[in-house]
Amino acid sequence: MAETGESVLGRMKEFLSDRFWFVEKYHKFIDGHHKPLSWSDSDVDAFIASDPVHAPALKSAREVTKFAAAGSALGAVNLAGIAWKYSKSPHGTALSLAAGAVFGWTFGQEIGNHYHQLYRIDTMGAQVKFLEWLESKKGVSS
Repeated sequence: MAETGESVLGRMKEFLSDRFWFVEKYHKFIDGHHKPLSWSDSDVDAFIASDPVHAPALKSAREVTKFAAAGSALGAVNLAGIAWKYSKSPHGTALSLAAGAVFGWTFGQEIGNHYHQLYRIDTMGAQVKFLEWLESKKGVSS
């Protein structure tokens, strides 16, 4: 019983949409048919002032990036320093710098998520509401 290509493709699409459900929320912003929106800190501050429901979640999510950036810098310098101390290898130090930045970003993000308790709120919904608000402000039709 050979299946047609369309039924296999349809089942694969359904399987992937179940696994990557969060892409549906962002689909109209990442579909590639429209030019990406650009915004500044003043746009974010205006949204935070205008939306009392989603503003705290967006503000907390933006605060967590400070934790992540600090963790990234700390991890990069620390791991690169250790690599240089023990190996004196420039390429090993460069790889350690990159790996330390990624690991530090991850740990900083997790620490920030727990500090600001982002696991309790819907930050993705707040980001989508911000992008929708930005579209309406700039007059872009989706």
